[in-house]
Amino acid sequence: MHGRPRKPLKEEDESVLSAKAEKLRLLQSQFLANHQNRIYSKEALDLSAKLLENNPECYTAWNYRKLAVQHNLSQSDSDSIPSLYDQELKLVENALRKNFKSYGAWHHRKWVLSKGHSSIDHEMRLLNGFQKADPRNFHAWNYRRFVTDLMKRSDEDELKYTEEVIGENFSNYSAWHNRSAILSNLLKRKAEGFSHKEKVLQEEYEHVRNAIFTDPDDQSGWFYHLWLIDQTVKNDAPLLVSSWPSHGSTITLNGNGNKCLHGLSLLNSTLSDTTTLPIILYFNQAVEGINSSTVAVKSEILKEDLVWKPLSANNSSTAQVWVVYLKLGDMELQLSKTYSIEITIGHSTGIVSSNGYHYGDPSRIAFELCVQIAHTQPVEGQYRKLTSWKDSDFQKINHFEESNSVASTDHHIPTTSNWCREAIDEEITNYQDLLLDCKIGKLTLARLLTALNLLSPQHDKRKNHTDEVLKLYTELMKLDPTHSLYYKDEHSLVLLQQITSSEESLLPHCHYYKDATETNTGYVCLRLQNLSLSRIGSIKNLLWVQMLDLSHNELRSIEGLEAMQLLSCLNLSHNKLGSFTALGPLRSLKSLRVLNISYNELGSHSIDTRRYLCSSPLAHTEVFAWDRFEILCSGYSATKFWEAFLIFESLNLTDLNITGNAVADENFTSFIVKVLPTLKYLNDGEL
Repeated sequence: MHGRPRKPLKEEDESVLSAKAEKLRLLQSQFLANHQNRIYSKEALDLSAKLLENNPECYTAWNYRKLAVQHNLSQSDSDSIPSLYDQELKLVENALRKNFKSYGAWHHRKWVLSKGHSSIDHEMRLLNGFQKADPRNFHAWNYRRFVTDLMKRSDEDELKYTEEVIGENFSNYSAWHNRSAILSNLLKRKAEGFSHKEKVLQEEYEHVRNAIFTDPDDQSGWFYHLWLIDQTVKNDAPLLVSSWPSHGSTITLNGNGNKCLHGLSLLNSTLSDTTTLPIILYFNQAVEGINSSTVAVKSEILKEDLVWKPLSANNSSTAQVWVVYLKLGDMELQLSKTYSIEITIGHSTGIVSSNGYHYGDPSRIAFELCVQIAHTQPVEGQYRKLTSWKDSDFQKINHFEESNSVASTDHHIPTTSNWCREAIDEEITNYQDLLLDCKIGKLTLARLLTALNLLSPQHDKRKNHTDEVLKLYTELMKLDPTHSLYYKDEHSLVLLQQITSSEESLLPHCHYYKDATETNTGYVCLRLQNLSLSRIGSIKNLLWVQMLDLSHNELRSIEGLEAMQLLSCLNLSHNKLGSFTALGPLRSLKSLRVLNISYNELGSHSIDTRRYLCSSPLAHTEVFAWDRFEILCSGYSATKFWEAFLIFESLNLTDLNITGNAVADENFTSFIVKVLPTLKYLNDGEL
């Protein structure tokens, strides 16, 4: 722990440990018998206490103590209640002296104090002793926050305490972390002396500078400095940063003489789902409270209130992206007529971020829905054709029409103060001699330059440092291979921000897809293949995309893709997707018809331990169609197919390619055909 090497055990030490282990096994066996038989006598309690003093990590024994206390309380008078809880506190203290980093012991002590029958006067003295023994014990710091809250001790006093501890040892990461938590609270409630965020952050920059220059190789101060950069750049209150349709845009519906709507035109492309029009709101942070009371949608074509849905991977009511669907098929729309739709956000209170800040920047989005007579008849079986991703099927776009801007703009974000840019500039100047001498310095410089890009006007290209940031992350991947995946993710996010930041940078990646059955029109495909991307980002700028090629990258997740509600064709072939759980966002894409996930690692990993994007149906957090699954899975391995069923059963795919994956055997392909009755093409072959 903390760089202290383990020493090999001597023979006599091994024999002592063996005897202790045997004694512990006997204690545990006797304890489990008492627990199973619900015996809470004094002898049984003494036995559990002895076990915990020898092994504080026995969580079952701590839970047993809670049950014992509750049992004994039911059989005791009110005068004996404090002594029962004090007995527990004494046991925890003994256990902590054995191992003062025991999760179970600290949690049990919190449980006892939360009952309100024990004095907390002794707690600060106990904490001071443990924190002197190990000032970086984060368990003690977490418990300290719990105790100070019970004591109603002021944040200002605790802030002074962190300053004292840091003054004794700049390398106390836990103290720096505690300081950030306290400052966040003081700034949020605008406490006296903390109402001006700029002044407070400036003082903190000066404070951490002393630590960094005292010991540039210690990472504690650097990490606090990274936190300060985030505080300088971010907006506390939630903001709307992107939407689709965007303000001032026109969405064109093409219908034939019989008023049969068959397409939506955007950049001469056609949406796959002709019956619904999604309206997407993209915020800079997760929010809740999006409903008809906080977001008003006005138009003559609307007859009832709309229901907003959060696009969240964990079924949370809080999400960064919200969507509502206009059911065009149910509306009596007239040809050659234009309908105005106006959306106002934040006209009443109720939109709140996950950190408790209210939406305070009322916004308005107005767009037009235009119904025109079609020049061509609807294509029969529009999706019953094989989609090809070959280069020969794409044609580069030379320019965008001015009226059809595709790059989303952050026109909802207020102008940042000059202080923010000046503060970041000053930090680069202050550390220019240190930043490139170590890996944490390079990371800090990359973060500073990224912050400067965000704070500088988009039209001022002279102040863009993206190429330098990309170079720094490339160097970090080589310098620090242990954390190369993190640096690669950051590199991917910066690269995608560079590509999607303007029409000029986006244009080389945009192509027309020439449909074999429609020579006059085609999809606009955004081709982001062969970029070594390991993570998806800048989705707020890609809400308009209907056809997306992410092939030949290094993606292990597609988190965030759920916001792209217009997406109908998606190529994820030749990536590193290791489990169907990584495809969770696809379940929210109602327009998706074509999916290529060939040559990934699906089925190569028995358990996806790297990232879970959707839960097992056994967790009771998913609506899982067990009856249908059991029928379709008859004769197959249920444990092998449930994840695939969870992802695909809600989709309406017509074209799917799963070749080149370990899971794609004959049984699996037969199962998928049953799950997807809409499927017309599988693995480049017609069904």
